[in-house]
Amino acid sequence: MTVTVDYYMTLTSPWTYLGSAPFAEIARRNNVKVNIKPCKFGPIFEQTGGLPLPKRSPQRRAYRLMELKRWREVRGVPLNLEPKYFPCDDTVATRLVIAAKLQGKDALKLSLELGRAVWEREEALNDPDHVASAARRAGLDAAALRAGGPSDAELDALHDQYTKEALAAGVFGAPSYVLPSGEIFWGQDRLELLERALKQLA
Repeated sequence: MTVTVDYYMTLTSPWTYLGSAPFAEIARRNNVKVNIKPCKFGPIFEQTGGLPLPKRSPQRRAYRLMELKRWREVRGVPLNLEPKYFPCDDTVATRLVIAAKLQGKDALKLSLELGRAVWEREEALNDPDHVASAARRAGLDAAALRAGGPSDAELDALHDQYTKEALAAGVFGAPSYVLPSGEIFWGQDRLELLERALKQLA
């Protein structure tokens, strides 16, 4: 039986990006179906006690940078700690991920390339050209995806729906990987534990 993992994420999280490639490999290795659900973590933080980065204490912000340096080395990813276009509006990019998902395309690979745009390539997710370039790297055509998919309003409604589903599932941070049992694995540093659980299910 194929296990489906609900993947609650946001393109503007460096942690989501650091875990993207390893998570895709774990899913492949364990014959897992990934149900990607881009979310708005501003509302999620408000309801679960989290704070947006600018409102965190200096100590927490400093530790975040230290951990990003560590995990950048562990994952072998040339991640920019303070990229040029962060934070930025990721609506255009998120709509494309949801459209790809609805059309049965590799939305996971697309999300990885959109993450790379921000965290490695110093590109903006609100720039249609940068978004289209990321889609091409993922083997997809951004214009064709949007032409064949729902309207902006419908895609935005799904973005809101996934956010509500995240809250209902108990999710409070990105990335979060949720098993059919409801067990949550929060953070790319829990991927090894996720794979352990998937092997036990198998």
